Amino acid sequence: MRGVDDQDEFDALLSAASAGDEAALGALYRAYQPSVVRFLAGLVPGEAEDLASDTWIDLSRNLGSFEGGEQEFRRLLFTIARRRAIDHGRKRQRRRTEPADMSGHTEIKAGGDLAEIIAELDSSHRAVRQITQLIPRPQAEVILLRVVGGLSVSEVAKIVGKSPGAVSVLQTRGLQRLAAKIGDPARWARDSEPR
Repeated sequence: MRGVDDQDEFDALLSAASAGDEAALGALYRAYQPSVVRFLAGLVPGEAEDLASDTWIDLSRNLGSFEGGEQEFRRLLFTIARRRAIDHGRKRQRRRTEPADMSGHTEIKAGGDLAEIIAELDSSHRAVRQITQLIPRPQAEVILLRVVGGLSVSEVAKIVGKSPGAVSVLQTRGLQRLAAKIGDPARWARDSEPR
């Protein structure tokens, strides 16, 4: 989970982005985009990049009236991302053709060791795919919002429209189901390697 670590820096970026500063919005984008893409990849494989773009467009429209700090920003961002995924699912049900799966493509950030960046992205994408394949969508969605989105139980509850207790139950059941299905972590790592 990435983001802006310093609260004063985040506040300055948010204020500037709200006033229309493209560089500040770009800095927020670079800080939060990887988490948004991973979350969306778990919900809508192959469409995460496009939906993340739509998420940022919607977010930029709402920044002028936004009030709050980093956690509220994160909650708004992931709420919009989730809504884009839901809307996409509805459109997809009405569509006759399916686009090619582009989930193998990864985003690469500037700077750093390219091999490390690719290894980290590949392992995080594989982990998200495993979560969404092994447990029911409501449980996967809650776990992804908690882990990838870095949101609290109460924030996830607001996003998914459930009580905090229901979110805790979904999270606990999802983690238990993952533990039961994964079993031996070494075996799971071998089984999830690309062939």
